[in-house]
Amino acid sequence: MDFTITDEQSMLADSVTRFIDNDYSFEKRMKIAESDAPFSEAIWQNFAELGWTAMLFDEVDGGFDGDAIELMIMMEQFGRGLVVEPFLANIVLAGGVLKRCANEAQKARWLTGIIEGNTHAALAFVEPQSRYNVADMTTTAKKHGEGWQVNGQKGLVLNGGNADVLIVPARTAGKQTDTAGITLFAIDAKTAGVSCNSYKTVDAMSAAEVVLENVLVDADSVLGEANEGFKVLESVLRDATLAVSAEAVGIIRTMHDKTVEYSKQRVQFGVPIGSFQALQHRMVDTLMACELTRSLLFRAAMLMADSSDDADRAVSELKYMIGTAGRKVAQEAVQLHGGMGVTWEFDIAHFFKRLTAIELMFGNADHHLDRMAGLA
Repeated sequence: MDFTITDEQSMLADSVTRFIDNDYSFEKRMKIAESDAPFSEAIWQNFAELGWTAMLFDEVDGGFDGDAIELMIMMEQFGRGLVVEPFLANIVLAGGVLKRCANEAQKARWLTGIIEGNTHAALAFVEPQSRYNVADMTTTAKKHGEGWQVNGQKGLVLNGGNADVLIVPARTAGKQTDTAGITLFAIDAKTAGVSCNSYKTVDAMSAAEVVLENVLVDADSVLGEANEGFKVLESVLRDATLAVSAEAVGIIRTMHDKTVEYSKQRVQFGVPIGSFQALQHRMVDTLMACELTRSLLFRAAMLMADSSDDADRAVSELKYMIGTAGRKVAQEAVQLHGGMGVTWEFDIAHFFKRLTAIELMFGNADHHLDRMAGLA
């Protein structure tokens, strides 16, 4: 498998790397995390000006025809910088649904603004009882005149409190856990009956609990074909799983590098702790885990870009490694930093919090191990 990236992809990597190094310091990120705002609107506009919000969309929609490779490149660097801006929520999740099944009028209304950085969106797919079974859905949409009436509750809606439009999967036919009978709706967040309780998560991201009570929407709010939304959700969530896995790879490599550097500076018994052979062995183990996980990331991204039949299994293999080897790297980093590794003021603690959240998103290690067994 050829892991060589194109000149354009190399330029993208350089652009995002320079931004993280020069314009997104940990101190700047902490000011955003400690503020009442969910993220920096000025930085989000900078993303749009640099073309990053357009990268993954089709050229006919105003994008740059990027695929899984570009997604991997950006998210790995966003992980290195602990970026809190809602790229995952806006571009990968909600934008991923719109680019796959929205019609021209719906794209003009919502997707164009997302690409330009002026519209915010959220995909509300998690329900209290669903855990990792996306098809387990109690939110319902019933015909009401020419339109629909939507009722239900969605949890952990990333960017939900800031969204102008909510992409809401709802059951329009079938039983609670059937894959058939799910329809996707684009609902204006200001529609009567929509309420959001927004909050910041432990990793300084923004999410919301969304309640839909007798929400009336017209027929034009349906995205794609009625009752056929599950396959779209599966495809979008596969992209999202790759995205957070790439972010995690950036995080664990940064934690490893910072730990190695710290071991050269911390003195114990008159010598740097990095000179202790037992600690050297542990850091070699974490380096091996970093390299193995990054190799699996490259493989998954390549297979997805090629639309390979093996892509689903490769993504699950990657996510499993994030939840096992990746977590091991993070735990070693925290332990070798000692008490500082869990303080709010120190970056290692924030890397660990974000990685812990990623481990649980879109299926934990056990879920993806079972999924791999099913795909064998």
